[in-house]
Amino acid sequence: MAELKLDVRGETCPIPLVEVRKALRQASPGDVLEVVGTHPSSKKEIPLAVKALKLELLSIEEEGDTWKIRIRR
Repeated sequence: MAELKLDVRGETCPIPLVEVRKALRQASPGDVLEVVGTHPSSKKEIPLAVKALKLELLSIEEEGDTWKIRIRR
């Protein structure tokens, strides 16, 4: 199991979601992807995509304008 990190701070839709999907395709089952971003819409869209892909949403944290989402593939 690997811990993967993806920084999409400063990127706007649809870039964060596209990058998350790309990273999850390359991840192995059991890997955890940590996504850090700032775009408010992406904070809502990424968890919806995780649910649609039937993956595990581990956490969503927010500090100021920055959010962090952890996903297990």
